[in-house]
Amino acid sequence: MKEVVTKPKTSNVKAAILGFQHLLAMYSGDVLVPLLIGAALHFTQQQLTYLVSIDIFMCGIATLLQLKRTPLTGIGLPVVLGCAVQAVNPLIEIGKTYGLGVMYGSIIGAGIFIFLIAGLFSRIKNLFPPVVTGSLITIIGFTLMPVAFQNLGGGDATAKDFGNLPALGVGFLTIAIILLINVFGRGFIKSVAILIGILAGTLLAGAFGMVSLKPVAEASWFHLPTLFYFGTPHFEWSSIVTMILVSLTTMVESTGVFFALGDITGRKIDSDDLKRGYRSEGLAVILGGLFNTFPYSTFSENVGVLQLSGVKTRKPIYFSAFFLIGLGLLPKIGALATVIPDPVLGGAMVVMFGIVGVQGIRMLAQVDFRNNNNLLVSAVSIGLGLGVTVETNIFQFLPAALQIMLNNGVVVGSLAAVLLNLLFNRHTVEPIVDEESVGLNETDH
Repeated sequence: MKEVVTKPKTSNVKAAILGFQHLLAMYSGDVLVPLLIGAALHFTQQQLTYLVSIDIFMCGIATLLQLKRTPLTGIGLPVVLGCAVQAVNPLIEIGKTYGLGVMYGSIIGAGIFIFLIAGLFSRIKNLFPPVVTGSLITIIGFTLMPVAFQNLGGGDATAKDFGNLPALGVGFLTIAIILLINVFGRGFIKSVAILIGILAGTLLAGAFGMVSLKPVAEASWFHLPTLFYFGTPHFEWSSIVTMILVSLTTMVESTGVFFALGDITGRKIDSDDLKRGYRSEGLAVILGGLFNTFPYSTFSENVGVLQLSGVKTRKPIYFSAFFLIGLGLLPKIGALATVIPDPVLGGAMVVMFGIVGVQGIRMLAQVDFRNNNNLLVSAVSIGLGLGVTVETNIFQFLPAALQIMLNNGVVVGSLAAVLLNLLFNRHTVEPIVDEESVGLNETDH
């Protein structure tokens, strides 16, 4: 089946505006990852500015890798790639325990794994039915909520002024602004409610003296990406295994996005398409490790933007990718993101992570829970994932290498969901063999 061609053709001006809309819709979610990890690992302001800028740059590169089909890579759908939020807690734990070199080595190792496993994974996607994927996405959203609340209270839970009234006021007002825009906003305004909430919350925090523009003034106007900016990667097995497990969850999520976009654009997605898509993400993750940024995966927010705009071609996404690359070369733009106060980020995160969790619940609504096997798979995996997140010392007597993996609720919940589904529903799992050759139209509109 050929890709559906949308007519009339999209002009360059309109495509550029639509591309900027895609950028705005994903921007706040994307800069969140470097801000969270950089703050947790005590990066200096200069390091944080570089981290945000190069992350934006790499988002553009990763998106281009997925847009353009080659003999090995590129699914050729209108997708935008950004930092995988699932990787936040594991990377923080690895960075604190082993240092930045091992953290980036684990990212490179995971990227190589994704690239090599792409063909096999494209044929075993039936191992991830709604009971598994719904449980995983629910775990991902709700295990990040403690991070959101830590930021909502000011960032440092051990500080004497943690949870002070100005911080809580700004944080909850940010939530209120996002909710009000979603209630009363329409069209494009509604699609960027989180970004508007962050901007409004930051302006409000500035009125209380909680914002300093010094980092912007001190940042340079231009820089180029640098290999191994924070140090040479080192490889440690447990850290690599942890990031591989996280990568498997992002591959599951990406699979859902690929099928959703295939449905929107009228294109049948087969195993070969999935294989190309996974390989592109693996290559993007490897580049993230080499340039000392993060793992990259397909952003689900992009699906909603496509549905909103009604334009389902790749042309606007190409504009978006080049905008991201351009912004990533301008450190002053990256520095602007670093001045956002923790309570404002916390408020936005409560909404964003909550939405992710509820998306998982919506997927679970497709599951027949009259079947006790499905009930057990979901209940136990979600319970383990949330339990590990709340009680982080439960595995303190295990070796440090195992603690890195098992102290992360996403990893524990993911393993439990897949293994329990295999145990209880093994008779309903059928391998997928899709060798159908699908004709593809490489023409952009």
